[in-house]
Amino acid sequence: MLLSIGTIIVMDKDYTVDGEKFKSKVIDFGEDFIMIDYPTQIQTGRTAFFVDGTQIAVTFTTDSKVSYAFRTEVVGRLNKGVPMLKLTYPGDDKLIKIQRREFVRIDSSIDVAVEKDGIFNQFVAEDISAGGIALNLKSDIDVKENDNLSLTIVLPFADNDIKYIKVETNVTRVWEREGRHIASLQFEMLPETIRQYIVRFCFERQLQQRNLE
Repeated sequence: MLLSIGTIIVMDKDYTVDGEKFKSKVIDFGEDFIMIDYPTQIQTGRTAFFVDGTQIAVTFTTDSKVSYAFRTEVVGRLNKGVPMLKLTYPGDDKLIKIQRREFVRIDSSIDVAVEKDGIFNQFVAEDISAGGIALNLKSDIDVKENDNLSLTIVLPFADNDIKYIKVETNVTRVWEREGRHIASLQFEMLPETIRQYIVRFCFERQLQQRNLE
């Protein structure tokens, strides 16, 4: 197991952009679970209460300075002199390695509305990251490098929440793959709130893809 006793973990219990972050420590573990001490809110240091069934995103860093993430659920609690929470553990092969490059790109055919010259057209994305997006182009749409486009992107999340985000982009490349014309767009002046929605979406899709393997 990549987690070990004493490993510090950071937890986000509601997947929201402005959600609270919590810190805890692994006290014990088994084949498919870990036991942690009661989490504390990172900003205030206050002890947090997590009910059974709470869905949590966990990140941690190993001794070799490699960071991983996984999704878990609170399934119980125990007190052996120290109060502990029991969390599910998906196994090392289901962990997501957090890339140290700027952004992780995820293949995803989400809907995107593009405004150009006051006209809206519907597209389907090829992939997306927190730095930009690639679109499958229609043959009758004139998109060129260095065009500035306003996009409305539909982000469907695992909890059935849907976010419609509006972004400004610049076309950095128009190219062809397997007979399809694709435009690569870079996000311009992306607000941090919007960026975190995209990061959350990419993280969830990584987890879904890993679980299907």
